[in-house]
Amino acid sequence: MIRRVTTPALFPPPGYSHVSVVEAGTRLAFLAGSVPLDGDGQLAGAGDPVRQAEQVVANLGEQLRSVGSDLAHVLATDVYVVSSDPAVLSAVWEVVEASGLSAGPHSSTLIGVACLGYTGQLVEITATAVVPEVTQG
Repeated sequence: MIRRVTTPALFPPPGYSHVSVVEAGTRLAFLAGSVPLDGDGQLAGAGDPVRQAEQVVANLGEQLRSVGSDLAHVLATDVYVVSSDPAVLSAVWEVVEASGLSAGPHSSTLIGVACLGYTGQLVEITATAVVPEVTQG
């Protein structure tokens, strides 16, 4: 269903693939940005990008479950981090790697940005995922 490719002619990426290919006819889910708000709408991990990344990944998992998918079926992500410090971006990426998102590994872009939509928000992830067919037993 999903073929993940690390292009041999390019430098091997750390924990993600260059390309994900899905055959026609597969259901895809395009997820709005997952943000670090808890179920009550409160910001998790104020000032802490790693804690916010953990909440964002947890929320992403909930988004995926709501449509019958999961982290293992994610094809691509964009990971936005409010920082220009590569060490902060790397710390957030470590959360992404530990989450199971990179098990494929999926295709991803890690981006340092000036600001995000919610006051105090430091991390956001958008994703595209396959929604597996439900088999009748």
